[in-house]
Amino acid sequence: MKIKKVICAPGKTGFYFDDQKAIKAGAKNDGAFYQGEAITPGFTSVRQAGESISVLFVLENGAVAHGDCAAVQYSGAGGRDPLFLAENFIPIIEQEIAPLYVGKEITSFKEMADRVDKHIKEDGKAYHTAIRYGVTQACLHAVALSKSKVMAQVIADEYNTEISSEIIPIFSQSGDDRYLNADKMIMKGVDVLPHALFNHVETKVGMNGEKIKEYLEWLNNRITSNKPYPTYNPAIHIDVYGTLSVVFDNDLEAIANYMVELGEIAKPYQLRVEGPVDMDGKADQIEALSKLRALLEEKGSDVQIVADEWCNTLQDIKDFVTAKAGHMIQIKTPDLGGINNSIEAVLFCKEHDALAYIGGTCNETNRSAEVCAHIAMATSPVQYLGKPGMGVDEGYMIVHNEMSRVLALKDVL
Repeated sequence: MKIKKVICAPGKTGFYFDDQKAIKAGAKNDGAFYQGEAITPGFTSVRQAGESISVLFVLENGAVAHGDCAAVQYSGAGGRDPLFLAENFIPIIEQEIAPLYVGKEITSFKEMADRVDKHIKEDGKAYHTAIRYGVTQACLHAVALSKSKVMAQVIADEYNTEISSEIIPIFSQSGDDRYLNADKMIMKGVDVLPHALFNHVETKVGMNGEKIKEYLEWLNNRITSNKPYPTYNPAIHIDVYGTLSVVFDNDLEAIANYMVELGEIAKPYQLRVEGPVDMDGKADQIEALSKLRALLEEKGSDVQIVADEWCNTLQDIKDFVTAKAGHMIQIKTPDLGGINNSIEAVLFCKEHDALAYIGGTCNETNRSAEVCAHIAMATSPVQYLGKPGMGVDEGYMIVHNEMSRVLALKDVL
């Protein structure tokens, strides 16, 4: 079967683009807005509407395969590709990407993904990660349609894996509404919660980290008092966006001691701390997280470090895993470009005794979340992000229900 046509449709995402540098520099919340000047190139305001592009493959039999190009909330930060605006990139897809597929046979997912993901332009660079992300989703869907299989089955076949016999634990994120949204998570029995968005020292973390401590005490009590069933035992996963670097002036011993305290407050629930430090560069980040992990283990703490910033590409993930820079690796799917890289990242983590977390961003779409659900079911990471959005209910529903459908069809097709 061949691909007859490639069509682009501009779209919206489930959240916003936020200028992380401006926020760290002191831009203040004002309702849904941020007040302050944008710093990162491409941004016209500290927060602006998220954009996506749906890539539609029209097949010979009239079926339509599709995927969504999307970029992370904090685009342009931490070594990532620049801001992704639909009007700038639709012409590139139509003029440069479409010829790679139109009139061509649908072959294997790996081969079709490589056409765009491994393609090097005349300037020596790869295509924007968001383009590679969405186009490879469409490739996977096209192969699945041509074989009358679900996407997870295509992945399992090509990568020699087994589809999970249960839904992968879902990690839900609260946004700034970390109290009300945590209640929603507990009520629904979410496996990992609440993210909590501790991205500003003065207003959210506390000048000595006291606000995080207060929140964890509240959350622990809230979970214990409102369990939806007796055996409910979620992991607590908070993202601190490198703010502990500021609070403790990058004193790793002090940061480790603080994280040990947080772990004690969280007990009996497992605590995961994402992005405890941000060293403004990959090599320094790897060194710091490796040392911090060693310090925590020396102190007998079971707190788990989650690597995020500066861990963007498949090679980055391999480097972090090899150096034991953290216990868990967030595979931030849009940052890796082609979804083939996300698949390989999970498998590499599992082969090297690192905890794999298929993440992404609140700033994705329902379609990219659904496709990633198939990756999760085919590769069995430790957890999968409930995305898009920060409202809990919608993102949790999208990924839970898609994985449930895969599970129901596992032995049928």
